[in-house]
Amino acid sequence: MDREKYDVIVVGGGPAGMMAVGTAALRGLRVLILEKNKRLGEKLRITGGGRCNVTNAEFDNRVLLKNYGEAEPFLYSAFSQFGAKETFDFFEKRGLPLVVEANKRAFPNTFKAPDVCAVMEKYCDHKNITIRTGLPVSKILQEGNKIIGVVSRGLTYEADKFIFATGGFSHPETGSTGDSFPWLGLLGHKVKQPTPAIVPLAVSDTWIKSLAGITLPEVKITFFVDGKKAFMKVGNILCTHFGMSGPLILNSAKQVGDLLHTGEVTATINLYPKNDLGEIYKLVLDLFDNNKNKTLKNVLSELVPEGTTKAVLTLLGGVISETKVHSIKKDERKMIAKLLQALPVKITGLMGYDRAVVADGGVLLSEVDMKTMRSKVCENLFVTGDLLDINRPSGGFSLQLCWTTGFVAGSNV
Repeated sequence: MDREKYDVIVVGGGPAGMMAVGTAALRGLRVLILEKNKRLGEKLRITGGGRCNVTNAEFDNRVLLKNYGEAEPFLYSAFSQFGAKETFDFFEKRGLPLVVEANKRAFPNTFKAPDVCAVMEKYCDHKNITIRTGLPVSKILQEGNKIIGVVSRGLTYEADKFIFATGGFSHPETGSTGDSFPWLGLLGHKVKQPTPAIVPLAVSDTWIKSLAGITLPEVKITFFVDGKKAFMKVGNILCTHFGMSGPLILNSAKQVGDLLHTGEVTATINLYPKNDLGEIYKLVLDLFDNNKNKTLKNVLSELVPEGTTKAVLTLLGGVISETKVHSIKKDERKMIAKLLQALPVKITGLMGYDRAVVADGGVLLSEVDMKTMRSKVCENLFVTGDLLDINRPSGGFSLQLCWTTGFVAGSNV
């Protein structure tokens, strides 16, 4: 069997892998990157709907790390080496400035994910780096508590050190199929079974599905389990052909997933979260007084988000859509006001890995030296990115985790 020998082998050519490769090569190490796709950064190219939310522009690590839940205390050392500020500097120095939008979400100033990928590919264009694409790793060769090589398409590749950067389970069509989880288990790691964590919600309601592509701006959604209020959030909801998406929904998915295990989950969407029912009722009355001879279907657009009139009329039963507003009865006016405060939704489940932005689970952080990303179980293995059991919301926190852990691994391998 043919063999090749390197100082470092990185398995996986996503953001963490590319950052690790470039960083290790600059230290003079001979590095091989093995990527099963035909090119590097396949998932990175579709991140953020193709706009690529590179990081979150929170430069105070104490504030930034609050977004990583129970992982917070484990991450201070790594983020002190490479945090959001260093990410800004990294891309700025390489000719791709970042711009900041709402909630400190940072994007390339071109708003094109392939431009981020191009920067990373150039970072991996170094005489010390060998890039092999279209090569899925099929086997890990182990001797005691060390890896001695990996096998791909009949070839064995050996190295002194190994970095796993294969990603988790989200968007499997990009090759992110959790390949490393079984290997990590065989090497002796405890691996928490991944589940889709930041993911859209599936609903049964046809009125939402009929609004695919439409955003409900600044609404309040309240979730219930078996009719009992569980939690609520305010923000934008993106309607889709399968249900609901957008940052507000994605960041609610884990809680909703937990609720689905306990009972029937429903929700109500309040189009006027800043108004009480009496104020909404007055808005309806004022609109009707100013448009007495118009039909409800012709004036409702002034009360509901753009493009949603037909769907809301469907929820009203459609009976009064052709009625002139001066003929709409008091109880019907109250029904309209109540509906604007509580559009009904039935949640049927979380969408799967194919639509997940992030899947949780992975290697327990107690089994990794988070100052270096080196495994405490396998002495010459370094673990990065989505392979670590770290929950986080959408908003640039996932990619920042990749940049940070990739840099730390590449600096310490």
